[in-house]
Amino acid sequence: MPQMPYVIDEMISAKTIAARVEALAHEIRAEFADTDKLVVVGLLRGSFVFIADLVRELDLPVEVDFLEASSYGDGMESTREVRILKDLRGAIEGRDVLVVEDIVDTGFTLGHVIHMLQGRNPARLRVCALLDKPSRREVPVKADWTGFEIPDEFVVGYGIDYAQRNRNLPFIGKVRFVDVSEKPQ
Repeated sequence: MPQMPYVIDEMISAKTIAARVEALAHEIRAEFADTDKLVVVGLLRGSFVFIADLVRELDLPVEVDFLEASSYGDGMESTREVRILKDLRGAIEGRDVLVVEDIVDTGFTLGHVIHMLQGRNPARLRVCALLDKPSRREVPVKADWTGFEIPDEFVVGYGIDYAQRNRNLPFIGKVRFVDVSEKPQ
């Protein structure tokens, strides 16, 4: 299916994101100050920029691992079928775990991942999400820390994509589709 033409309007600036990441790291450090090593689990692919910036600000002993789960494919709507495409390499039983998510939308993916990881008996399991769209929630999940609550807009940038594009934008932008059949007046 061909992509519709679109433009991206900046929604959250790179500077605003950096300040919020620093504040989140401060709160997370306080929660895990007593840990001997925090396992930070990034949910691929959208969280890779966020997790990189966040762990640099944590100032804690961390181990980074990744899990890839998908309920979107290349589309804009969740399929509601969560697939694990890449599992963790290490065991988390008895360990402190922080799941880092790019965006909590319907909650299907995060709910599935939390349930799966809780079954592996971590000592503590917490979630940090960069973005939250509570108006879209279908599964009752909530991150322990949230960077920004946003309206029901399709967004890209800072690791988040539309059909594998725009992950490299330093800001969060709202996608606005353009109807090319309309003639300018």
